[in-house]
Amino acid sequence: MARPALTPREDREVFVVPLEVRPDHIDANGHVNNVVYVGWLQDVGTAHWNARFDEETRARWSWVALRHEIDYLRAIEPNATGVAARTWVGDPQGPRFNRYVRIEDGQGRLCAQGVSEWCLVDAATLRPHRIPPPMVAVFSTTTEATAISAD
Repeated sequence: MARPALTPREDREVFVVPLEVRPDHIDANGHVNNVVYVGWLQDVGTAHWNARFDEETRARWSWVALRHEIDYLRAIEPNATGVAARTWVGDPQGPRFNRYVRIEDGQGRLCAQGVSEWCLVDAATLRPHRIPPPMVAVFSTTTEATAISAD
């Protein structure tokens, strides 16, 4: 049974990434393959990080995915357009953040939702590091931003 629909937190930025449905995403059942959704969760989190932090910060810190959990609610058909992901983060737990993602079709209907657990690591040593408060502050806004084009 699917969990209730994820709802963005009012105190967190909702970051929007358009998603492209390519022919190689379609499986034998005629819809986007489940593995593609896992890739989208990772890509969306990475896009949010890259858009909000400068090159120097991204060179010092990296993120390691610890877990992905996805609820599939509505199939995305071949040639679908207007598909988008909305993502936001939860509260840090030491070096860990939960990242929430809603994947919606061109009509704004919820097709899938996911939670990924990410761990902040020192990019040189790959050792976990507590998420600094200034980093959390970057994600703490209610301004919705469009990330990147689907091109």
